[in-house]
Amino acid sequence: MLYFFYAKIITHLHNMNKLYKVLLFIIMLLTQNNMKAQQQESIFFEETTGRKDKLIYFKDDSPFNYLPLTIIKGKESGPVFTIVSGIHGYEYPPIMAVQELIKEINPDKLKGTLIIIPIANTASFYKRTPFINPVDGKNLNNAFPGSPSGTLTEQIASWITKNVISRSDVFLDIHGGDANEDLLPFVCYYNNKSNPGKTRAAIKLAEISGINHQVSYPYTLSNTEPAQYAFKQAVQDGKTALSIEAGKLGTSNPESVKLIKNAVYNMLGQMKMYSLESEYAYAGTILFFLNNQTYVKSDFKGLFYSKLKSGDEVKKGQEIGYITDEFGNEIQKINSTAEGIILYKTGTPPVNKGETLFCIGSR
Repeated sequence: MLYFFYAKIITHLHNMNKLYKVLLFIIMLLTQNNMKAQQQESIFFEETTGRKDKLIYFKDDSPFNYLPLTIIKGKESGPVFTIVSGIHGYEYPPIMAVQELIKEINPDKLKGTLIIIPIANTASFYKRTPFINPVDGKNLNNAFPGSPSGTLTEQIASWITKNVISRSDVFLDIHGGDANEDLLPFVCYYNNKSNPGKTRAAIKLAEISGINHQVSYPYTLSNTEPAQYAFKQAVQDGKTALSIEAGKLGTSNPESVKLIKNAVYNMLGQMKMYSLESEYAYAGTILFFLNNQTYVKSDFKGLFYSKLKSGDEVKKGQEIGYITDEFGNEIQKINSTAEGIILYKTGTPPVNKGETLFCIGSR
């Protein structure tokens, strides 16, 4: 009997030892992950004036499991202005404009801090994939606030939400026309009536940008609903947020790059964060306010035809295009359902049922 009693004690202690080892392993793993997170976030706490570049890594086996991040700290303290490009990696003018801005901005002339994400979706960029991240098939601009334990796209969205948006006074998300989008340059913001001060600040930055088409979107999001879009997440989190759209059809044209850079410099000048060079000094522009948007969608899959382009004016009821099947037979005539200006349209032949063919802006 005594033998069995001691045997039970030894077995119990052995099991306790196993449990202790498992707990110790879990604690070490959590500590290691916490230390990695702290190391990745340490770039935000460096006080030295100048530019710092860092790659933020995520839990994924893909070669694109990282986010490039640049922080430029000015000689004087001031606001934190965030610039994000490449949420859609096929939209090249924003990415190229930010590449130039990173090299041009002199920290000694900067008052405050710039947080810059030059290419938010590296997988989309290097794989030349419109809209989505090819690693997980998800659209980063539909993933906010994200999840730290989710797919790669969801982890990126979560990190930006928790570490970038939270530190920002102003959040600027720069986009352009993707591979199939013919787009008129415009600057946009949400008309958040529950936070009028931030909305007024966004409007002022939009108006000083030098981009003459100004688009206001309605804001009806509750505090608990997923924001989905990056700069809408910033609005939900109480930040001054807006977006620039410039460039089209997946090309990188110098005019769009310069327009974006000019807008950023004008905004920084308005906030007294950076002195404007004569090349970028705001010279004023006639503004067109487009506070209503009408979306014309496809009822069929097929080939889309239209002689119109972005920036053209259309009348309500006007025929603006048509769709054929694969044999060239017309299956849908497209008529405008509003009067206004074409903000963007499908600029390539293939369309699917339910896709937006035209976005028409009106006053």
